[in-house]
Amino acid sequence: MNIQMPSEAEIHQTFIRGEAAVVQLFATMGQQVSDLARQFEKQAEALKELEARLSKNSHNSSKPPSSDGYGKVKRTESLRPVGQRPNGGQKGHEGHTLTASESPARMEIHEVLQCEQCSAKLFDIEPQAHEERQVFDIPAIHIEVTAHRAEIKICPECGAKNRGQFPNDVKQTVQYGNGVKTWASYFTNQHFIPIERTTQIFEDLVSHRISEATVLNASSELSEQVGPAIDAVSAQLKQSTVVNFDESGLRVKGKLHWLHVASTDRLTYYDIHAKRGTDAIDDAGILTEFSGTAVHDHWKPYFKYENCRHALCNAHHLRELKYIEKQYQQSWAASMSTLLLEIKAKVEKTTEPASLLPPSQLQTFEKRYDEIVKQGFDVNPREPPKVGEDKKRGRTKQTPPFNLLIRLKDFKSQVLAFMYDPSVPFDNNQAERDVRMMKVKQKVSGCFRTEEGAEQFGRARAYISTARKNAVNIFKAIKDAFGGNPFIPSA
Repeated sequence: MNIQMPSEAEIHQTFIRGEAAVVQLFATMGQQVSDLARQFEKQAEALKELEARLSKNSHNSSKPPSSDGYGKVKRTESLRPVGQRPNGGQKGHEGHTLTASESPARMEIHEVLQCEQCSAKLFDIEPQAHEERQVFDIPAIHIEVTAHRAEIKICPECGAKNRGQFPNDVKQTVQYGNGVKTWASYFTNQHFIPIERTTQIFEDLVSHRISEATVLNASSELSEQVGPAIDAVSAQLKQSTVVNFDESGLRVKGKLHWLHVASTDRLTYYDIHAKRGTDAIDDAGILTEFSGTAVHDHWKPYFKYENCRHALCNAHHLRELKYIEKQYQQSWAASMSTLLLEIKAKVEKTTEPASLLPPSQLQTFEKRYDEIVKQGFDVNPREPPKVGEDKKRGRTKQTPPFNLLIRLKDFKSQVLAFMYDPSVPFDNNQAERDVRMMKVKQKVSGCFRTEEGAEQFGRARAYISTARKNAVNIFKAIKDAFGGNPFIPSA
């Protein structure tokens, strides 16, 4: 049997074809490995972004506590260091111990009628002393009806009919007085008690159930009566040296509206608007005429108002730095938090409230600030633009640490405004506290049914908040407003 052996040329061609197939196979495998690596990289980035998003809550970001939900770990951390302010009454806190009154409204004498040992009669025996115990209580409350009768007289000389004048606030044949209006407005606007429950309180306490329309009308009238006070607050805020600004979502007629607040430690102004940006700020009319220092979070529309200086809330920065330290394990974030709190402590310990830190101290803090920002950029370089299939329209998305570093670098003077000017607060907590009570109202009621009702409540709350900041009794302030003499803060 003859076997024909392949020629050397045929063997060489077979070897070349096999080598090419192997090369093609490795090339295909390399492309597949590269594609898998790129896919794993995308998934890793998406997973990291998702973990970062899920790890944010109210104590390490600007998210409100209401967004934490029931499924998240209970908030146990605070920006305040442990032991800085222990639980209970703080040093200097004014106590409220019940003490005996020197002039009680009523006195009851409990006589001794007979001797406890021999039963002798003691009617006519004068007491040698008294042992006194006082009871603080509320007397029975009831609706009191006052009938106003205006005399009608006929002049015997000319026959003209003359009638006596009713008081200015007595306009209807039957009506409620300012006391009922004050109670209704106090319950609904100060303590956020729903309208129906307010009518129940009247029925339980004074055995007279008012209508829901009466409660609504009382709040509407209060909103009108406090007009001079609101105008005075607006005017004084425009002339203030430092004002805190903030905004928060509010539901009106089932739609998202925005509550805007401008406040100081003695003034509060609210404005409710369908928009969040410059249209709403312009309508409020305070920032447009304000030339002092505006304290706020880093929301871009605020910076459009260049007639005033700006200061950023460092409580927001501390929460974001805390998040970066834990989520990304970057030590520069902890260093920046320490520095900001150290500067705050130095400013608070200055010998005089309005004194500045020494220039050498300012330069030292500025240098440390710049060094920490540089350390942050060393570990957080700018993300390069995407190429090929990964390229997207617009700017390349950067990491949260990089974005915060950009803010700390570009807005250094606004971040450290409290260091340069002792009258500027370290944070924007004043405005956030003033927003919080309006959010409580929303939690109780769900939403406002009308824009008019929301605006009326905002005016009433601004008046109440301003009165409380000036140590004015809230109930009296509301009653005075119904009497035509609302509380107006001094300039």
